[in-house]
Amino acid sequence: MKVKTVLVVDDEKPLATALSLKLKREGMDVLIAGNGRECLDRVKSTHIDLLLLDLMLPEMDGFTVLENLAKDKITLDVIVLSNLSQEEDVARVKALGAKEYFVKSNTPIKDIVDYVKKLLHEQTQ
Repeated sequence: MKVKTVLVVDDEKPLATALSLKLKREGMDVLIAGNGRECLDRVKSTHIDLLLLDLMLPEMDGFTVLENLAKDKITLDVIVLSNLSQEEDVARVKALGAKEYFVKSNTPIKDIVDYVKKLLHEQTQ
């Protein structure tokens, strides 16, 4: 089975590193981007199976990343990780195509990793 590639987009380095280590332990390739512009460059230049996307990012926020993916007709499973917990933020990212929305401060990394594994498994079905 082909190894899946996950792109973690977060400017909080400790969280990005922790997620990366846990996902790698599960057998995935992991790339990290620190801002929205770098994220879009990576998505356009590398095969990415799944995107873990923060909303509050330098240079370009996660909402704008999602808008650009849609505009460029790039279909990709996206899980949003954010500390924004307003209903309208959740509704907006779902309308822009995100599969799931996790509030970082309320969600153990293990739950995020389990959801990533489930989504990637569904991709191969």
